[in-house]
Amino acid sequence: MKRFAYLGLTIGLTALAGTAVAKGGADQIARLGQDLTPMGSEMAGSADGTIPAWDGGIKAPPAGYVPGQRLVDPFASDPVKFTITGQNVDQYADHLSPGQIALLKTYPTYKLNIYQSRRSCSYSQKIYDANKRNAEIAKLTPDGNGLVEGLVGVPFPLATEGVEFFWNHRFRPRLGFKFKRAFALAAVTRGGDYNLVKSQDEGILHYMGPGLREEGDVTSLAQLDNVWITYLSMTTAPARIAGSIILVRDNISDEVGPRQAWQYNPGTRRVVRAPDLAFDNPGTNADGLTTIDQFDMMNGSPERYTWKLVGKKEAYIGYNAYRANNTPYKEFLTPSHPNQDVIRYELQRVNVIEANVREGARHQYSKRVIFQDADSWTFTNISLYDSRGELWRMQDGPIINYYDAKSCNQIFEVDYDLQSGRYLAQTMNMEETPINFNATELQPERYNPDALRRLGTR
Repeated sequence: MKRFAYLGLTIGLTALAGTAVAKGGADQIARLGQDLTPMGSEMAGSADGTIPAWDGGIKAPPAGYVPGQRLVDPFASDPVKFTITGQNVDQYADHLSPGQIALLKTYPTYKLNIYQSRRSCSYSQKIYDANKRNAEIAKLTPDGNGLVEGLVGVPFPLATEGVEFFWNHRFRPRLGFKFKRAFALAAVTRGGDYNLVKSQDEGILHYMGPGLREEGDVTSLAQLDNVWITYLSMTTAPARIAGSIILVRDNISDEVGPRQAWQYNPGTRRVVRAPDLAFDNPGTNADGLTTIDQFDMMNGSPERYTWKLVGKKEAYIGYNAYRANNTPYKEFLTPSHPNQDVIRYELQRVNVIEANVREGARHQYSKRVIFQDADSWTFTNISLYDSRGELWRMQDGPIINYYDAKSCNQIFEVDYDLQSGRYLAQTMNMEETPINFNATELQPERYNPDALRRLGTR
């Protein structure tokens, strides 16, 4: 494979050295909601006006939205400003990730349609208040592999250390407290062939409540017993793999204990522990195109990497891509890459983080170059390098404001394999029931191995 250069992301802000503890002084915390947004990003617009000032984001659903129905695009009338292709990619390279540049130069049909930048992200006052509290008290374990203090909001709205940016992505506000979701995924060949796999997932985001059974029934991180989310996913189609279930109790601190996971196999009707549901083991239903820790762009423990904030820059990332979320699968899943005509990209501020495999550790990705949306702390684009240091894969996770839940998050994830010429599109919800952000019927008793066995034999 042709070697894709990292392109030397030589940009201004470099990582600050220090311990894994970050507390904001009173003068810095006071900036949240003043010259910084309540999430910690720069409130002012760019000097040239291309990126606007943040004015609160989407404050109410747009006209035409019906609760419980599919989201309406608030910016449907926006025209395409210009298009980036393989022919003009060098002109815009400073605002692109290594993976984006590689795709543009590899596939003649791959392109990025650029729209007006709109800083649409917004959250509840509960999140904003929690961010201020976390800025004062949040801290990590000395090795950076666990959260000791912090709750509900992003742990480090004033982040400076590279690993803090990872924890902000992992614990960013999303999906309410109890949620249910139906989604599809497809591993697409070079020629555009695929078999659609469908799944249903659900869970309780204890950290976000905060709570065990109900919102507010705990008041401290320690009361969560080292579990920030209980998560269950069941494959529902096609018939040959339907009924497979995974159950995860994801941890808060590696120092206290690791992630706990179980798997139900419908063929054997057995529930077994699944310690392999972590790190670089093969992704579920991914046909070998992803690792477990690529789900949600990146999940799990940061322990196998060293983390560095390379800097901050303006970059073209998938943003406000509501149109894509209302495109049928047959129109969306095209050869080599999804239908780029329906995906919206905007110039936004991003944190650029570099994760390199720690000495003595093992992972099939030797390096990850991460673009993180500054307004939401969401990882939106990741370039993945193999053991030889060559660009291998790229993840693209366009985001929208789920204004029905007051949360900005990915609408789907696309994982490109530059060596095989294939891609995996996952967590697609285009033809499924809209996400239920208020699944109050879910209770902790549902998320244990015995309940998993009963659920699998229904």
